[in-house]
Amino acid sequence: MGNRFELSVVAESEQWANERIDAGIEEIKRIERLLTTFSDDSETNQVNNNAGIKPIVVSRETFELVKRSIMISKVTQGAFDITYGSIDKRLWNFDQQMTALPDKETAKKMVRLINYRNIILDEENCTIYLREPGMRIGFGGIGKGYAAERAKLIMKQQGVTSGVVNASGDLTAWGLQPDGKKWTIGIANPDASHQVFSYLNISEMAVATSGNYEKFIMIDGKKYSHTINPRTGLPVTGIKSVTIITTNAEIADAMATPVTIMGVHAGLDMINQMKDIEAILIDDNDRLYTSKNINIT
Repeated sequence: MGNRFELSVVAESEQWANERIDAGIEEIKRIERLLTTFSDDSETNQVNNNAGIKPIVVSRETFELVKRSIMISKVTQGAFDITYGSIDKRLWNFDQQMTALPDKETAKKMVRLINYRNIILDEENCTIYLREPGMRIGFGGIGKGYAAERAKLIMKQQGVTSGVVNASGDLTAWGLQPDGKKWTIGIANPDASHQVFSYLNISEMAVATSGNYEKFIMIDGKKYSHTINPRTGLPVTGIKSVTIITTNAEIADAMATPVTIMGVHAGLDMINQMKDIEAILIDDNDRLYTSKNINIT
């Protein structure tokens, strides 16, 4: 998935723990094969290659993940959209060669295929159809959170009562540390990602952080995030970092990007209307904002 996964298990026996970790890793690999866009025979690419042509029968697992993705698109008014894969890679190539922003008209044309409403699901036949030729789906905004939850489930089914699955900073933790305390999670400082600006003690929770410090370009001295607004095709500015805290890594992963796109006030307003989910935001001026149930000391 292009992400580093770290799996931790609390157990008496190292061998027993390693076997459970291996089972979690196998599950992550299985999901990668299912969802990857780098393999022609993945279900994702079969759907993409038949956009505008015909519906494709997929596994119930992929079908349900797409269905949940569409629900998140509705809740976030399109700020989360798995059809972001339709964006032309020539528009945004986050490497050092990129020295200027595309003009607004070009960017707008490039995002015309991003529209979750054009994903047609057939529940009875378990098919997915992309209505417009050239449309593409991708699970970059939800896949690693889903994989983390699946790895956790497999390990719990095999008797792991305490552990952590960390998918490049999107993590889910359950049970307790060996000393009986909750897991301590550090939130990266957006100005120095190897430093921590805040800690959380959690159990049976998931945390995901999206920040412009991970992947960006500098143009005329200004930092542009790799997060693209699906409505404009241009990069998001205004927020350096969004951390989502909830009970499920898939939801945490999926909600971090739309809050970044929606901006501080609209993003927090949405989070405050939802149950069992909290957010911590840092804007471009290093101001800290939190949802209503979080107190940072």
